[in-house]
Amino acid sequence: MRTSKILTAVLFFFAPLLCNGQQGEPVEIKFVRNDAARKVDVYTGDKLLTSYCWPENVYKPILYPVFTSAGTEITRGFPLRPREGERNDHIHQVGIWLNYGKVNGYDFWGNGSRGVKEPGGGEIKHLDIEKAEGGKGEGVLVYRASWLIPSGYELLSEKTEYHFIARGTLRIIDRITTLTANDSSVVFADTKEGMFGIRVARPLELPVNETITVLDASGKPSGKKIKASEGATGNYQGSNGMSGESVWGTRAAWMHLYGKIGEEKISIVICDHPRNPGYPTYWHARGYGLFAANPFGWKDFTGGKEQLNFTMKPHQQITFRYRVIIGSGNFLTDSDINSLAADFYKKY
Repeated sequence: MRTSKILTAVLFFFAPLLCNGQQGEPVEIKFVRNDAARKVDVYTGDKLLTSYCWPENVYKPILYPVFTSAGTEITRGFPLRPREGERNDHIHQVGIWLNYGKVNGYDFWGNGSRGVKEPGGGEIKHLDIEKAEGGKGEGVLVYRASWLIPSGYELLSEKTEYHFIARGTLRIIDRITTLTANDSSVVFADTKEGMFGIRVARPLELPVNETITVLDASGKPSGKKIKASEGATGNYQGSNGMSGESVWGTRAAWMHLYGKIGEEKISIVICDHPRNPGYPTYWHARGYGLFAANPFGWKDFTGGKEQLNFTMKPHQQITFRYRVIIGSGNFLTDSDINSLAADFYKKY
């Protein structure tokens, strides 16, 4: 009887990671720090999963690039490493990041959108790495950063804890970010421009009906016009049952973007957390490859019917919890995602 109970407990613990053929032994997570290059590489076994980096011309810390377990890059290369056939829009949308468009009137989200630091733009400055501890199946990276306005005043201090999880063909990135207000109140005024986002590779865009200009082999605009649907295979599916471009501005506990790069079936899921403000979050998810959760953009998403203007008092703290699930080889099912989301809720 005791053996049976232990086995049941073990199966229950690992069940969320044993879905849709994703089972397998935990993979070793390793960190390689390179301060001169302004990055920390994150390896699963001998394969690069991502790099935590703070490029001087991006104005925020990011995870870039990001790969599946098979080694396929799911993030757009432009502007850091442009690839032929990509769009060259929204220069500020790089890798995976967290920031916001209206913080006490300063634009942290769009800073760098013209390739330079904006006069009214906020910058999230990386300060230091507190922890980079690898392990079997999971590694933890902790860093501190500062949300600065152009005068150099710190509006918010940030402490972020990343958990990188690898098992079988699943790759999971959990981000736990705590923001602490300085001596003044901080207002996140309603805007669609936020908050936790990823800009995906061209094949994972939705096959929308428009004409676009793409980059040539040298990484410069080709002048060639193509249909946006050409080579695009992606689709959104939300926990709320909505799909396609109609998911924009809706609320859902999680959002699933799935498509193919070459012959590889790829799933990318962002999970909101019940302890986050505004749960379930609104989704700023666009067909052109921007995939973002935004808990504060109520006015824009409801056409002015609702408004939040989330406000932090001086020295108040707020924590945001997000999970990114990356599946390779098979598309994740709703049941798979619900199990992985439930595991996320229990863990943090």
